[in-house]
Amino acid sequence: MNDILMLHSGSHFVDARMNDLCYKNDLAFLDVYELPDADLEPYVGMVIPGLIDQEFLTKEKECIRRFLDSGKVLVFSGHLFRPWLPGGSNFVPKTIRSHRDYHVSIHRPHPIFEGVLPEDMTYKQGVAGFFARGHHPVPEGAEVLLTLPGGEPIVYIDRNSTRGTILVHSGNDLLGYHSNDNTSGRIGPQLLRWIRDEHRQLQEKGVAI
Repeated sequence: MNDILMLHSGSHFVDARMNDLCYKNDLAFLDVYELPDADLEPYVGMVIPGLIDQEFLTKEKECIRRFLDSGKVLVFSGHLFRPWLPGGSNFVPKTIRSHRDYHVSIHRPHPIFEGVLPEDMTYKQGVAGFFARGHHPVPEGAEVLLTLPGGEPIVYIDRNSTRGTILVHSGNDLLGYHSNDNTSGRIGPQLLRWIRDEHRQLQEKGVAI
């Protein structure tokens, strides 16, 4: 199908997705610097990794907005520090005093995290902090899905800033969670399913320009 586009940032994380047979029928890849001239119409969603040139994306922020305003879905995992994402705010790191400060809580049940245990997101090989080390202040009306112990929103969905849907995660690429090691492996496949379902609902509502 390859109907979900992932921008290539030149990082090994994107290379890992390109070489991952789990996603061979789901993801297409585009060098981020080719974005201005790319035909984005065939894609229902766009995945943007954290290790991306945000200075360049800021210059091309209207391209991002046009994609969203055509009734599409965008997923960003990482730390925002430039104003290229509609409704987005800069990343705020969390002051850490204990590994317990990294504990992930499910604020609102959602299909992306269905069947996923919070401890399987919090810990990786017994170490906490891989999933999120801070948060982004949410835009008005956003739906918060996951939080840290202080209530900081680490995953949110924004359906108000554009005519499309934006999902922001303040940690590493959510598509990296797809192995069978624990329940967090459900996240990647369920995220792809949600992107397609969300796009279909947007189109049925007639939001596309």
